[in-house]
Amino acid sequence: MPIKPVRQKNNKTMNKKSTLYVTQGSGNSFKPMQVAAQLGLQCNVTYLDVLAGESRTAEFLSINPLGQLPYMMVDEGVGLGESNAIAWYLAEGSKLMPDTALTRAQSIRWMNYEQTMLEANISPVRFFTYIVPELEKDHEAMIPVWRERGNQGLAVLNNHLEKNDFVTDYGYSVADIAVYGYTHLADEGGFKLSQYEHVSAWIARIQDQSGYVSIDQLLSGRNQSLAA
Repeated sequence: MPIKPVRQKNNKTMNKKSTLYVTQGSGNSFKPMQVAAQLGLQCNVTYLDVLAGESRTAEFLSINPLGQLPYMMVDEGVGLGESNAIAWYLAEGSKLMPDTALTRAQSIRWMNYEQTMLEANISPVRFFTYIVPELEKDHEAMIPVWRERGNQGLAVLNNHLEKNDFVTDYGYSVADIAVYGYTHLADEGGFKLSQYEHVSAWIARIQDQSGYVSIDQLLSGRNQSLAA
């Protein structure tokens, strides 16, 4: 008789020196912050103002030579980049981590899709039309291309969610948080989420999850700690 995997409680103890570097308003920074918040993980949080060049200082580049956010120092001298990788690391061993080979593979599939079809198109449109609209003219040739591709990505997600409450067969998981990161901000980039009925219903289901914290609340400060 096969053994059915069980959902385990996250018992990860973060090193006291662990620090998560994020920036305000970022769907990518939102992802690991949401995982940590929902699981009650302890972690130092440092905000860097990308628009002010704080991610390009010599000090931060000595920590992360790529200068990208979010970034996590998981231990002294050991760092981890890429939002989905950090979210996955934080979710390991918790209720947010799918518990079978298939559902974990489904998670990776959708987290890859998020980076190539959703974040890759929604993020730049939102950035250049909503965050720094003064730069919109410099990217006017690419904005309609990003919008078209982003709408294609949202349509695929919408079709999937027509028959699924969440992105994997496991139920609500780290994969949903990853896909949600920029999808729920798409309106700010001029996309019309109201056209995607099933995506909109899924967004509402995520926001109804126990422990959910909005991006405005999660990314509202300069330095803080997440604690149980």
